[in-house]
Amino acid sequence: MKSKDIILVPIGFTDQSILALEQAVVVSKRTDSELVLLSVVEMPTVLQKIFSDFEEKQKQFKDKLRENLVELTKIYCQDVPNVRCLVSTGKIYDEITDVAESVDANLIIMGTDGTPKEIKKKFIGSNAYNVVRSAPCPVITIKGKSISNLCDIIALPLDLNKETREKVTNAIQFARYFNSEVRAFSVSYKDDDNSTKNKLNRTLTQVKEFITSKGVKCSTELVEISSSSSFSGSIINYCEDLSADMIMIMTKGEDNLDLNFLGSNARKLINKSDIPVMSIRPAAKKDTSSFTIQ
Repeated sequence: MKSKDIILVPIGFTDQSILALEQAVVVSKRTDSELVLLSVVEMPTVLQKIFSDFEEKQKQFKDKLRENLVELTKIYCQDVPNVRCLVSTGKIYDEITDVAESVDANLIIMGTDGTPKEIKKKFIGSNAYNVVRSAPCPVITIKGKSISNLCDIIALPLDLNKETREKVTNAIQFARYFNSEVRAFSVSYKDDDNSTKNKLNRTLTQVKEFITSKGVKCSTELVEISSSSSFSGSIINYCEDLSADMIMIMTKGEDNLDLNFLGSNARKLINKSDIPVMSIRPAAKKDTSSFTIQ
């Protein structure tokens, strides 16, 4: 990310959204980015609308949310020079995406778990999934109960799709801010044919050469798993053994709203990984067969 970028942080006033805010503060300090805190008031039901005092109560609720956001900034954002607080009304994931576009956010950092039981509609779960698949910028999802102030190791799982290579650029940019090592790896089943494994190894070699040529530390590995092993579970276990601080994955382009990285495994990674996951959408109709980062 470039300096003066904007990080959007959806706040649901849960433990996970506070962890996301703490992580956003860390990234903001490293990247000299502005923080935008957003709370969303869900659209009222038909029954709620029939009460004459509905609009006034909604206004009072939005004012209270804004006050609460300001209080959070006093506690967690004291060292961040540029912070804004916004409150909007609508579907949670739609509003997050719309606000990200309107403020020209470069990154969204949000929690994926921990909604209070008294709130019927969760702030996360399907909302996080919908944000990831439709956001105009990369999204970091925070599920774990703790975070690190450092990002020493960035895990970069790669397959043979050209689009997944776009995240290499993001990995390099992020690694430069944190002086991280990038660990690029591919997962294959032990009974995969040698041709597939050779292609994966060639891709890993190319990626390592490119990343190191940009002055970033990089190591690679081809991880072989048994045919009975869970693909997403194996990736998570590998990243945990690696003590990775972040996992970067690629999502599908605008013409298809499903997550693409290794099929349904992307959603499983986001939902199950205690390590923060950065999801990146590929640029539309872009040839990613070569790298062009400066």
